[in-house]
Amino acid sequence: MKVPQFSPWLTDEEYKEIYSCFERNWITEGPKSQEFSEELLKLTKAKYGVFAPNGTLGLYLALKALRIGPNDEVIVPDFTFVGSATAVQMAGATPLFVDVNRENFQIDISSCELKITPHTKAIMPVHIYGTCANMEEVITFAKKHRLSVIEDAAQAIGVCFKEKHTGTFGDAGVFSFFADKTITTGEGGFVITNNEETYKNLCLLRNQGRIHRGTFIHEEIGYNFRITDIQAAVGLVQIRKLKRIAEKKLNIAKQYTEQLKGIPGITFFKPQKQASWIPFRVAILHPDAHALIDFMAEKEIQSRTFFYPLHKQPCFSYLSGAYQLSDTFFPNAVYGYDHGVCLPSFPAISDEQIDFICQAIREFASHA
Repeated sequence: MKVPQFSPWLTDEEYKEIYSCFERNWITEGPKSQEFSEELLKLTKAKYGVFAPNGTLGLYLALKALRIGPNDEVIVPDFTFVGSATAVQMAGATPLFVDVNRENFQIDISSCELKITPHTKAIMPVHIYGTCANMEEVITFAKKHRLSVIEDAAQAIGVCFKEKHTGTFGDAGVFSFFADKTITTGEGGFVITNNEETYKNLCLLRNQGRIHRGTFIHEEIGYNFRITDIQAAVGLVQIRKLKRIAEKKLNIAKQYTEQLKGIPGITFFKPQKQASWIPFRVAILHPDAHALIDFMAEKEIQSRTFFYPLHKQPCFSYLSGAYQLSDTFFPNAVYGYDHGVCLPSFPAISDEQIDFICQAIREFASHA
């Protein structure tokens, strides 16, 4: 039995919605995109939102809209996908890596207090694995140090902290609709804000320096960061499925927990207290994580490690002269990579596939 790491949940519903774009002869960003935007704003309760080609470019737009640039530093957790930090670099600023906690690998504010400098202008909490950071702590820290807050909510659509949706706590929040995200448009991102000036800046940046299309007068320097109605058509169907996707993913996590409970060495990723959880990944920790991954690969089960710490990434070695990039300063991010395993958890995974994966893990544990 082959089990992929992920498989998008796409059906005839998405195909029919895409076909309607051809019936209307409108495939660029248009009425479908407007409808999808309205649904996203209704879900998050944010005032304003704009699309981006992907989550990384969404973060770049948010940073630029908040006037983050050269000589500025942005606090970024060491445990995240590289796009969180490369978006900072793309904006001309410097990512300032901080450690995460060991319970659910969200940003550790005590680590932020140790790293902040006079050049630090923003903080980017990253909501990991379908739950979120403690946003009360983040906002308190940001206010204390007068920092802008850009939430990387790529993995947290539909997730709330104390009943408030992720992405709405700070100055801007960014979602991703890549193929493995909770809802997908293949590629795509969405930037939300409650600030009218930030929204205007976002519109100018993503639409060639003008608010509306159809004019050749450009107020500022801007770029083309639009999406297509074909993508938005897929997104409309996906957001209608969001409740079902959440239910399926929670049931998948429950099945893994029940079947793997009591196996020596295995601990489970825990959602943030007072936050909701739509398991983006079913994440476990094991002392021999990489050996377990190799064992499952032999049985054609695709799994993944946790994120490779950003401070160890070769692409950021240029920061080593000015910043402390020793493992000593990032023990929890290093621990996560050394011990973490992400199990297949896509909505369409079958009970038989979950049973097969759990049997493989039990077999590995018995040999160990």
